[in-house]
Amino acid sequence: MNPSPATPGDIVPGAEPTAAAPGADPVPDSPVASGASNAADAPVASDASDASDASATAGIPDDLRAAALDRQRRLRQEPRFPGGPAADPAGSHHERRIRSFQPRRSRVSPGQQDALERLWPKWGLDIDGLRVLDLPELFDGLPVVLEIGFGMGEATAQMAADDPGTGILAVDVHTPGQGNLLRLADRNGMSNIRVANGDAIILLREMLKPDSLDGLRVYFPDPWPKARHHKRRLIQPEFLDLVAQRLRPGAVLHCATDWEPYAEQMLEVLTAHPRFENTVADGGYAPRPAFRPLTRFEGQGLDKGHVVHDVLFARR
Repeated sequence: MNPSPATPGDIVPGAEPTAAAPGADPVPDSPVASGASNAADAPVASDASDASDASATAGIPDDLRAAALDRQRRLRQEPRFPGGPAADPAGSHHERRIRSFQPRRSRVSPGQQDALERLWPKWGLDIDGLRVLDLPELFDGLPVVLEIGFGMGEATAQMAADDPGTGILAVDVHTPGQGNLLRLADRNGMSNIRVANGDAIILLREMLKPDSLDGLRVYFPDPWPKARHHKRRLIQPEFLDLVAQRLRPGAVLHCATDWEPYAEQMLEVLTAHPRFENTVADGGYAPRPAFRPLTRFEGQGLDKGHVVHDVLFARR
């Protein structure tokens, strides 16, 4: 694994990433996919992914095994839809890090494919890390909330429909979800959604201006329950350092999870961060705001007896 980048707070948007000292712990990466539907078509950049490839080709002669591994890696780099989201938008010009999602393949329906091919040039963008976005131009002057990980997009579409005066920049790498969200936006005549494909960390660090966001939503990220995988969780102090630079003063970071140990971590690291303040007077969890829809994934968790916690902190 390559060394991590420097602390996000030390990196200027648009600059090339700087390597940390050898032996430094990798910076947690973005999920860009919720716990409901993890990344599907992103390039594999974690050690776990390479191990999966090796396991799948175990027992095959060395020359055939090498060819199979090469083919698998090339397939992950190839775009699946002409003019649609790129397989690896940031390419090799950005460093590899420990990722907080596990890539997987998933079937794209004909309706989702049609939406990707028709609407991606209009409402989609690849996170390539090579430009700084002009959010007022992209959203016709609307205030913009960033959502990291939207699954199949039903909740995102509902929030956009309920609040047409707010733009939602929705980030994921799950191709079926991207197509489904575009389809929902088109079907319901919603022009306040833009779908971003790729690594949310690169988007935040390289492509957004300081104080450019009016909110950030992270709903049901992968909890990585095993202790040795906690470093893959998104909500970490280094991530909050970066987020604090991109949120306007008073903008709210809203997290939700049905994994109680992760909720405790979220509350702990946000409470300790000097640039965030709990919106709840007693310093605890917040009730689910009316604007956050109850998703199918959340409903399944509630049916299993899971307790959902919302954490809302304002940027000082």
